Amino acid sequence: MLKFICYSKCGTCRKAAGWLKENQINVESRDIKTQNPTLEELTLWKEKSGLPAKKFFNTSGQLYKSMELKTKLPDMSEDDMLKLLSGDGMLVKRPLLIGDDFVLVGFKEEEWETRLLK
Repeated sequence: MLKFICYSKCGTCRKAAGWLKENQINVESRDIKTQNPTLEELTLWKEKSGLPAKKFFNTSGQLYKSMELKTKLPDMSEDDMLKLLSGDGMLVKRPLLIGDDFVLVGFKEEEWETRLLK
């Protein structure tokens, strides 16, 4: 079953949840704030997604901005980025949709349609 990692107060997450329901795609939901992704999960998801670790950051979040990560990330290793992400789910871009052989980061309707409906 697909895993849907989201934050209930996030508008984009609610939009993605609505899209999943509308398209009758069953998922196992998990709140990113109460069940923070582990370092092991993030490492696996990064590998499955084919994306660099920096793409997993919620760049519009208050925590990202208050930690001034825009200026710090370029000097960090991928491992250090993943460790930082595993420390607080609010740093992680959401929603995440995790399948057996893929991970979608953020909700881009066209990308989700291509992966799940075609």
